[in-house]
Amino acid sequence: MTRHLLPLALAAAIAFPTMAGAADTQPPPRIVVSGEGQATVAPDLALLTLSVMREAKTARAALDANNDAMAAVIAAMKSSGVKDRDLQTAGIQINPRYNYTNKPDGSQEAELVAYQVTNTLSVRVRDVDKTGEILDKAVSLGVNQGGGITFTNDNPAATVTEARKKAVADAMAKAKTLAEAAGVSIGRVLEITDQNVAPPPMPINAKAFDAAGASVPVQAGENSYAVQVTVTFELK
Repeated sequence: MTRHLLPLALAAAIAFPTMAGAADTQPPPRIVVSGEGQATVAPDLALLTLSVMREAKTARAALDANNDAMAAVIAAMKSSGVKDRDLQTAGIQINPRYNYTNKPDGSQEAELVAYQVTNTLSVRVRDVDKTGEILDKAVSLGVNQGGGITFTNDNPAATVTEARKKAVADAMAKAKTLAEAAGVSIGRVLEITDQNVAPPPMPINAKAFDAAGASVPVQAGENSYAVQVTVTFELK
C-alpha cells in the first residue's frame, strides 16, 4: 500500500506549485479611460466644382460650344496660377431634352428639341485668397452650373499631432481624478489606442452666378481636427 501512495503524494506536490504560479500571472488591476483633443488650423486648399452646360439642336453643336467655353475656363485657371495637376475633368454628360405633349387618347408624344452637354471640372486652389477671383473669372467665361466650394488642408499632420497630445493629456487627467476618488493611484501605461476624426471639408455654395465687377466674397474660416484616445493604466 505504501508503494502505491508515494507516487500519488509526489504528483500532488508537483501540481500545487503549478497552481500557485498560475495565480501569480493574474493581470494587475487596471483602469481604462478615454480622452479627446482638438486643434484648429486655417485651410490652405480650396476645392471647386465648376460645370459648363451648353445646349444646341444637335449633340455635335452642343459639344462644340461646350468645348470652346470650357477651354476658356481652363485657360483662365492656368493664367491665375492653377497648375495642370490641380485641374481634373470630373465628368461629361450628353443628354437629349424633350418636350412632351398630351394626346387625345391619354398618351404622351415626345419631341426632341435639343441636346444638353455638361462638362464638370474639379479645381484645387492652393492660394486660398484667390478663390473668389478664380470663381468670378470662371463664371464670366461660361461656367453656369456647380459652384460648390470646400476648404480643407493639404497636410494636417502637425495639427493632428497637437490634437493627439491634448487627447492623451485629457485621458491622463481623467485617470488621476478617478483613481484619487477610489483611493488608489495610477501606475504605468499598459496600452494606448487612438482614432483620428478628420473634419469633412467645409462646404460653401455659390448663391448665384452674377458676373459682378468684384471678386466673389469668400470666407475660409478654420478646420478643426479631433482625436480620441483610449488609455489603459495600471493601478497601484
